[in-house]
Amino acid sequence: MLADSHCHLDDPQFDADRDAVIERARAAGVERLLAVGTGSGPPDLEAGIRIAERWPHIWATVGVHPHDAAKAVPETFERVRELLEHPRVVAAGEIGLDYHYDFSPRHVQREVFARQVEIARAAGKPIIIHTREAWADTLSVLGPGPHRGIFHCFSGGPEEAKQALELGFYISFSGVVTFPKAARVQEAVRIVPADRLLVETDAPYLAPVPRRGKRNEPAFVVETARKVAELRGETFEQVASVTWKNFARVLGLEC
Repeated sequence: MLADSHCHLDDPQFDADRDAVIERARAAGVERLLAVGTGSGPPDLEAGIRIAERWPHIWATVGVHPHDAAKAVPETFERVRELLEHPRVVAAGEIGLDYHYDFSPRHVQREVFARQVEIARAAGKPIIIHTREAWADTLSVLGPGPHRGIFHCFSGGPEEAKQALELGFYISFSGVVTFPKAARVQEAVRIVPADRLLVETDAPYLAPVPRRGKRNEPAFVVETARKVAELRGETFEQVASVTWKNFARVLGLEC
């Protein structure tokens, strides 16, 4: 059994066949999914919840993505706080910094990120981190550990992985690890301890080889897990087993 630790099932790309996508995942052995609930940003923060309420094997997050940080108002943070108490919500995210696109001003991204880290900590919920071309500032906002959460779609190398691990985070690898030019990410996957390892799709984005260029979907996390196993010199079954257990542990679910 596998768990997809990060997918955007609310994305409009799934509007025509969402049920079929979820069934294909189960047929492929992907028995647990985390529906990341950032959606189109505030004021709607319930995108993941709407998915998780329909399927018992899917859980949700809530949070303001760095792209949408400029949309946040005081009421937004109150709503995040409220929704973190929803029975289907297991984490805050994805939250963080994105200096590649800069869709929101950087100082606003940092403020919104820091506020959500505080809210999640007060609620006792893990955080799902998005960081792109903003590593130093991401660590600065987080401050010293220990933290409970996941660096999703990890795109750094071994040094960044070690820093994240030292702070207490789990590290989730997406289809990027299957890309031929992703040497640093592939080096990182080799050094992550088995009890901190996760796999994800980030669907509908970043489809793994051999499906690169197509719409990604949770069933394809199988390909990512196979590549992770190959890089680590382990069996697919070993990677499936440990990532399943890690998914449950970090999100506070039963194994």
